[in-house]
Amino acid sequence: MDLSGKVAIVTGSGRGLGLAYAKALADAGASVVVNDIDEAVAQAAADEITEAGGKAIAVAAAVGSSESAQALVDAAVAAFGRLDVLVANAGVLRDKVVWKMTDEDFDLVTQVHLKGTFGPARWAAAYWREQTKAGKPVSGRIINTTSVSGIYGNPGQSNYGAAKAGIAAFTVITALELARYGVTVNAVGPVALT
Repeated sequence: MDLSGKVAIVTGSGRGLGLAYAKALADAGASVVVNDIDEAVAQAAADEITEAGGKAIAVAAAVGSSESAQALVDAAVAAFGRLDVLVANAGVLRDKVVWKMTDEDFDLVTQVHLKGTFGPARWAAAYWREQTKAGKPVSGRIINTTSVSGIYGNPGQSNYGAAKAGIAAFTVITALELARYGVTVNAVGPVALT
């Protein structure tokens, strides 16, 4: 796949699957906005990509904040002139059975996963809609990260499962909303056994 000239944002790409996605996009020729809440981690990942011959910038931001989500889209456009792909991958776990889960455990997980999917998608969609209204061709892609925990359930993950089920529904609805602007919205549900 040749993604030369394309620009991608990958949230939660400082390590793990997010970093693997960012590296794969860069290897295919895309310029990548690497995002992590930890500035040093984001920068190290961006440096790894550029040292391998790719193009990347680091943006340290908590994607559950609307301002941070907008900053990601603004950074992509400012650095590379456009935005083509958004991979919403940022995540955090606070696993506990429901009677031991605190409000903070529930709120943090839903903030990072669900609102962290909504925020960047909102600003990317606004960008692509404006491009379409200006008569420019758009071929945008949003890839969200859901989980079987949100579909089948997993004990100790009521917060995570609820967020991931919400992401699945969000994906279906935004796909319907954004199709007329040349944007596809899909979800992946990676599984890890540890």
